[in-house]
Amino acid sequence: MNIAIRYFSKFGHSAQMAEAVGQVAGVKAESVATPINEPVDTLYIGAGIMLGKISREMVDFINTLKPELVKRVVCFGSSAIIPSPVPQMRQLLEKQGIAVDEKSFTCKGSMGPLHAKHPNDEDLENLRQFVKTTL
Repeated sequence: MNIAIRYFSKFGHSAQMAEAVGQVAGVKAESVATPINEPVDTLYIGAGIMLGKISREMVDFINTLKPELVKRVVCFGSSAIIPSPVPQMRQLLEKQGIAVDEKSFTCKGSMGPLHAKHPNDEDLENLRQFVKTTL
């Protein structure tokens, strides 16, 4: 199975999460600056929410994806206020004709003192356990 991990991380939360995914999947996590040019069975993508939206960088990355190269996507992310970045990613991916796994993972992400130190060790361990269910 060919697996890839991409993320956009402004404050390091999604990068931490992508590294946890990579530990379980045995794949190096890369930023969305690295395109998907080879066929991938499962692509894990992660993002956070800023001002109610996923980043322009993540939107642009998703818009480059092609269903003939990406068989399935599993989304993960963090958020301080909005429940999850996943619905925004899912909508864009489905618009591209890409299959999105029903399962996704979201945890709290810190925003100043709100949810300080999240994602924390427990969040990252929960993410690792989640990834095991999606491999």
